[in-house]
Amino acid sequence: MLIVHHTPSPSMQAMFEAVVSGATDPEIEGVDVVRHAALAATAPDVLAADGYLLGTPANLGYMSGALKHFFDQVYYPCLDSTRGRPFGFFVHGNSDVSGTVRAIERITTGLGWEQAAAAVTITGEPGKEDLSACWELGATVAAGLMD
Repeated sequence: MLIVHHTPSPSMQAMFEAVVSGATDPEIEGVDVVRHAALAATAPDVLAADGYLLGTPANLGYMSGALKHFFDQVYYPCLDSTRGRPFGFFVHGNSDVSGTVRAIERITTGLGWEQAAAAVTITGEPGKEDLSACWELGATVAAGLMD
């Protein structure tokens, strides 16, 4: 499983760490979790993974430029080869995150990816329940990939 993230803030970092913790829970066996910053993830990384978790802040009503760059780099090289693969995503914003959610849903629909868990969207400082939801997101998508 590939986790692609842009974590420029303490809130995004906390969400990312919770997602990773869930995805790497010892009860989930046989799933290798690879983590790449959005600006470092490549088409070969996407092609090598069986599922994906995406994390981004909401910047000016849209995903971060880093995650958009990731999608721009992998969209056509991965379009036909990754259809049907499961994914999940998490978004943090200081106010509205709906534009970011819509953009991610549009792009992943175009790729033919299947959403395996509800998105985790958080505005403001993430609380304990928010981070628990991030942990569940990571665990859910990873558990769905177990052999």
